[in-house]
Amino acid sequence: MVRTVGVEEELLLVDEVSGEARALSSAVLAIAEKEADGESAFESELHRQQVEFSTHPCASMEELAASVRRWRTEAVRHATEAGASVAALATSPLPVSPTIGTGERYRWLAERFGLTAQEQLTCGCHVHVSVASEEEGVAVLDRIRPWLPVLLALSANSPFWQGQDSRYSSYRGQVWGRWPSAGPADVHGSAEAYHAQVRSLVATGVLRDEGMVYFDARLSHRYPTVEVRIADVCLDPADTVLLATLVRGLVETAARAWRAGEPPGDVSTSLLRVASWQAGRWGLEDRLVHPRTLCPEPASEVLRALLDQVREALEDSGDLADAERALAEVLRRGNGARIQREILARTGSLRDTVAECVRISAG
Repeated sequence: MVRTVGVEEELLLVDEVSGEARALSSAVLAIAEKEADGESAFESELHRQQVEFSTHPCASMEELAASVRRWRTEAVRHATEAGASVAALATSPLPVSPTIGTGERYRWLAERFGLTAQEQLTCGCHVHVSVASEEEGVAVLDRIRPWLPVLLALSANSPFWQGQDSRYSSYRGQVWGRWPSAGPADVHGSAEAYHAQVRSLVATGVLRDEGMVYFDARLSHRYPTVEVRIADVCLDPADTVLLATLVRGLVETAARAWRAGEPPGDVSTSLLRVASWQAGRWGLEDRLVHPRTLCPEPASEVLRALLDQVREALEDSGDLADAERALAEVLRRGNGARIQREILARTGSLRDTVAECVRISAG
């Protein structure tokens, strides 16, 4: 049985002329809901300068690619009607004063977390892969941990922050890491232990509920899936499909290892945090911490190691050849962070950078 996969993408609403982020999510969502007759794929997010869509569970990557492109196109159409456009950027390149969304939950977050919540205008991509049980899901989480920073490097798409080059490939990773429950998680060993950890975190009173457990990868509290949350939203929709392909391959590979009785790797959470920092700092431009050797190696070699890790699973699902081509393309042209910097170097304008990214985002 092929595992289903779906993605949630957060998108930035921007002014078509100035490139600045626009607080128009309410208008965009109202248009989307009216056209969808009450069942829209779009949802609000913490800030009114962004919207999120969710694909349905897909059995094939061709189906997922079509769904991602469909909902990005729909987002552009709705935003245009509301007087804006859409960019798949994980942070706003231009200065912005984020506006917290309406709703009691968002008000609670703003009150409890202050500037941390106020500054969280970041856009991620969450990949959901189906699992047969929570026990299998936790076994997968325990075994994919070392590979998650590599996914961050691949997807890195947030080099600019408040009009400046952050010197990071994924500055979103730095901003997101301010949440108290964000980042890598320990090995749990069982579904019972996983849920005990979640209950303990919520019981502190720091977190509002289970939905605020922001691990890099977690059991979804809404669907029977493993949810990998570490990635930036990808600039090019083709990279979203590659990301989802690799995540599904990791989940299937880990589940097979668990069924075969192979234990998870003994990698400390503190080491994974360092590996994630390195991935966010350099993306594909320098060395990454190799998940097997735990030593710095060229990013291209680490990406190829990831492909080797999931090779058998991708062969079985029929995705290997497409994944090899897509990965070679990313290594050739770079991720979103490199593309943004190249556009800025060519145009000298962050406004023009956003405008070109709007075009790329639509595929």
